[in-house]
Amino acid sequence: MKLNKNALSSKKGVLLKNTVMLYIMQFSTYLLSFIVVPYETRVLGPTYYGKLGVATAIMVYFQLVIDFGFLLSATEDVSRNREDRGKVSRILTAVTIDKIFLTIGSVIVLLVLCQILPSWREDRTFYLLFLIATAVNSMIPDYLYRGLEQMTAITVRTVAIKTFFTVMIVLLLKQPEQYCIIPILNIIGNTAALLGVYLHLYRQMNIRFVKCRAREIWDSFRRSSTFFYSRIATSVYTASNTVILSIISAGSSIGYYTLADKLVTTAKNGLSPISDSMYPYMTKNKDFKLVWKILKIFMPIIIGGCAVVFVFARPLCEIVFGAGYGDAAPVLRAMLPVVIVILPSYILGFPTLSAMGLSKYANYSVVFGSALHVFNLLVLYFTDNMNMVTLGALVSIAEIAILLFRIIVIWKNRALLHVEQED
Repeated sequence: MKLNKNALSSKKGVLLKNTVMLYIMQFSTYLLSFIVVPYETRVLGPTYYGKLGVATAIMVYFQLVIDFGFLLSATEDVSRNREDRGKVSRILTAVTIDKIFLTIGSVIVLLVLCQILPSWREDRTFYLLFLIATAVNSMIPDYLYRGLEQMTAITVRTVAIKTFFTVMIVLLLKQPEQYCIIPILNIIGNTAALLGVYLHLYRQMNIRFVKCRAREIWDSFRRSSTFFYSRIATSVYTASNTVILSIISAGSSIGYYTLADKLVTTAKNGLSPISDSMYPYMTKNKDFKLVWKILKIFMPIIIGGCAVVFVFARPLCEIVFGAGYGDAAPVLRAMLPVVIVILPSYILGFPTLSAMGLSKYANYSVVFGSALHVFNLLVLYFTDNMNMVTLGALVSIAEIAILLFRIIVIWKNRALLHVEQED
């Protein structure tokens, strides 16, 4: 049965509100990064900023392990059971217990790796502090707010904590040797955010930790595994490049690559709220026409912006991040295609394919892109062409391949796009 216009309009109103909240949260990251990153690059210098980049890249893997795909699987579960607060409480409890076990395993693995790898050993305290900050951040149940389509509360808390972190970095970080201050402030900020969110869930939303059967905990873990494989595969063509550079290279090149990757990641984060808010909306409403409308509006803006950055990459890096960072421009240019393809790739991924009943192909596309990236890495290695620019180019190739994979799947199953919207 078709949705009447008023019902669909109301649902789009909720979608718009949550998209705006996600954008405020992401824009705060974008704005505050452009305050703190130039400060960090100037105080730390390319070498110490490279250490920060390596730690951040390593934590991507542990973040993925602890999150284990719950941002997608639990969001969908909460969205489907949003009227049943008891069920939502059990989802929260099961996911949290799963994450605690995954955190314990992650700490053990990190300590072992720091003992085995000489290049990690001297910074093991730095890495451990970053892992603690990462684990605390992972415990914040943003999947719950996304599934309930009530992003306002978590957005306010997140923006407040990020503002605190930015101010404290500027006040306390004065020497390169003080780089451990960064994860310590992250721990403090993330802990405050976590406590604030749980207090809001308990007092305002009647959602709390409850008794949960072992079967529910296992089912939550098992259901997220498919999404985990997809997300861990993504790290093969993102964070792995920084780790590889830390092994084959030294000094400033890691800092240059980290800076370019930071800029591209910031652009990606600026676009992800659109698809993040569309995911629960599309799961329930199958409003495929909205996909094409959004792409028509945003793609000309994105392409035009990338063209400007491509032309002025070197002066942009030097003006914003300091005179010593102009050499990051070639890497930035090599990675700009990622920014161009990422919005259609995001929207045609889980929001569209899940609504079509084809979510597994969103995962398959990432595995395909990761496999292609590994093959290309081997080609670079055996031809002795591996450097920061070629690694950046491989990220663009992987993202383009993922988008093409998703387009082909949608085109082959285009009959599903004409399914009537149902209550």
